[in-house]
Amino acid sequence: MNSDKMKIFHIAFLTIFLALLLPPVAEAQPEEGPYRGYYFEGDEVVFEFDLRYFEEATLHSTEKKVDFDDLDIYEVAVAGDFNNWSRKKWVMKKVGTQRYQLRKKIIDFDDAFKWEYKFVVNGKYWAEPSEAITNKSKVTHGKKVWKDAYNLSLFPARQTTDGNSSFFLPGFESAQKVVLSGSFNGWDEEAFVMDKVEGGWATRLQLEAGRYEYKFIVDGQWMEDPGNPEKRKNEHHTFNSILYVTKLSTFRLENFDEAQKVFLSGTFNDWKPDDIRMQRKGNAWSATIDLPGGKHWYKFIVDGKWIVDPANPFREHDGMGNINSVVVVK
Repeated sequence: MNSDKMKIFHIAFLTIFLALLLPPVAEAQPEEGPYRGYYFEGDEVVFEFDLRYFEEATLHSTEKKVDFDDLDIYEVAVAGDFNNWSRKKWVMKKVGTQRYQLRKKIIDFDDAFKWEYKFVVNGKYWAEPSEAITNKSKVTHGKKVWKDAYNLSLFPARQTTDGNSSFFLPGFESAQKVVLSGSFNGWDEEAFVMDKVEGGWATRLQLEAGRYEYKFIVDGQWMEDPGNPEKRKNEHHTFNSILYVTKLSTFRLENFDEAQKVFLSGTFNDWKPDDIRMQRKGNAWSATIDLPGGKHWYKFIVDGKWIVDPANPFREHDGMGNINSVVVVK
């Protein structure tokens, strides 16, 4: 054997020897806290199937259970309310020996406060969530609850340290667990556990613009927010606290160079004609205001003349012979 071949042999032998000595590298867990099957990253929802959190699957259209150890996995997909429970549309990408991922833009989802979903293996096996997964929900069809059948829940509202909505419950320092529950997460009793901080319990959520109702659950006991005077009586003859989340919205009216005064008026200010004066910026008149979530009707008033927004094709009749421009805040 010549010297070059000997060098190649020695390098190959050393590589194999070191590989046998070194311990296997564990796959990193990408999210902090409990595994939920999804997490948020920027403006995306990242679905993640991690085989370590699933033990068995159910064969489609049957009650037959199969151990994951007996499955030769070649494909995993996400099926749920958001894609009409298709077993083939949202196929995931393999990112590790036991992990698959799929990324979707948050804006691709509708305005529901909660979606149910499940992972589908090889197009026909529904992965059953284990006890370690907290965001399980009983499968229901109509008013019938399926025994021992669970889906996973996804909430567009999410806990994050820089969320736009803060919640604080003072006191209760001897409490073992405090949960925030509301219309933003389908009144889930486990999803949003609050942090114990100095003087009480706190958390922050990232919420879309809109009106929300909520309560605190202190060691299993439901209570309204004592620091929020906005509330309404519910069907249980107690009170839900109310939160309004607004969003900055800019209105622009281009051209109209000769106009002296331009105002913005709509349902958000009771159609007051001189409440929101627009400012001239370049070739456009502009106004930025805080708006709650939902649909709003509006018009511009140019030197006393009411006009619809020429740049906005979305318009509606108000039932009284008028046509208004429409903006939807999410």
